[in-house]
Amino acid sequence: MRVLVTATHVPFMSGGAEAHIQGVGDALRRAGHSVETLRLPFRFSPEADIQRLMDYTETLDVTAPNGLTIDKAVSLQFPTYGITHPDHTVWVMHQHRAVYELWDDAAANDAQRRLRQAIHAYDERHLARAQRLFANSARVAERLATYNGLEAEPLSHPPPGAERLRHDEDWGYVFYPSRLESLKRQDLLIEAARHLTSPVKLLLGGEGGQQERFARLIERHGLGDRVRLMGRISEAEKIACYAHALAVFFGPFDEDYGYVTLEAMLAGKPVITCTDSGGPLAFVEHGETGWVTEPQPEAVAAAIDDAWQHRARSRDMGLAGQAAYHQAGISWDNVVARLVG
Repeated sequence: MRVLVTATHVPFMSGGAEAHIQGVGDALRRAGHSVETLRLPFRFSPEADIQRLMDYTETLDVTAPNGLTIDKAVSLQFPTYGITHPDHTVWVMHQHRAVYELWDDAAANDAQRRLRQAIHAYDERHLARAQRLFANSARVAERLATYNGLEAEPLSHPPPGAERLRHDEDWGYVFYPSRLESLKRQDLLIEAARHLTSPVKLLLGGEGGQQERFARLIERHGLGDRVRLMGRISEAEKIACYAHALAVFFGPFDEDYGYVTLEAMLAGKPVITCTDSGGPLAFVEHGETGWVTEPQPEAVAAAIDDAWQHRARSRDMGLAGQAAYHQAGISWDNVVARLVG
C-alpha cells in the first residue's frame, strides 16, 4: 500500500514530534508499506503566515498527484490534516495549543482572536470528516472533546529506543531529561531542591531556551552541589541515567503525551508527576507506580524525600510501572494495525 504521511517542519527544532514522525514512517515500512512523508514548513508567527498555510493545505488533493494513486493518507499535525484524500486517517499529536488550552484572552490582540476563530473552524471542519480520528494520548482526546466536540480514540506508541532502556540499582538521584523550556517546568524541580530533607541529587538533562534562567536560579539559591544542569546528553548517557535513577521527575504543564514517563517505566523507575501535567497522568498511578503531587515545590520535595526514605518500595513501584507498560500492549505493530486497518 502507498501511504502518504503528512506533518509540518520547523527548521532546527527537534524533539518528541520529530521522533514521532520518524517512528510512524519506520513502522509503516516495516509492515511492508511504501511510505512518503510530506512536511509543510510551519512558522508560529505572524498570524498571517499560519492562515496562509491553512489556506494552502486546503488546496492539496493528494489522491493521485501526477497520476500516481496514493492508497491512504495519514496526517499527524495541524494544519496538514486539511488535505483531501478519500481514505484519510488523522492521528492528532496536538492541536495549535496557543488557541486552545494555552489561550490567554487578556493578552490577545485582534489578529490573534481572528486566527483563533479560524483555527477552531478549520479543525472542526477537517477533523470531523476524517475517515478515522485518533489522538496521541488520552489528554489530547480529552481536549478534542472539550473544545471541538469530537470523539477521538487515544492511540499510544513506544518512545524511541524503547528496547534499549534497562533497569539497574539506583544511585540516589532524581533524573529529568527534557528540553529546558517553561512548559516543561524544570524550575519546579529546582525550587523543590530548597525543601529537601534527604541527600538526593537532581540531574537535569537537555538544552533549551530557559537554560540560562535555570542556571541563574540554581546559583541564586546556592544549589550547585545539589542540582546539575547536564546540557546535551548522548543516548547512551540518557539510558545510563535512567537505569541508575532513584526516581524520574516529569512535571510539565498539561503535556500532550510525554516520552519521559514511558522511558522511565521501561527502565523500571517510579515517576513523580503533577496533578496538572496532562499526558503522564494516564500512566502514573499514585502510590503504585509513582507519585502524583500538586505542582508546588514543597509537594515535589516531599515525594522525592519519600522515594529516598523508602528506597525498597520505590524500586518495587518502578518495577510495577515497567510491568504496567508491557501489560498495556504499547507497540508500533498495534499502531500500524489501527492506522491502516
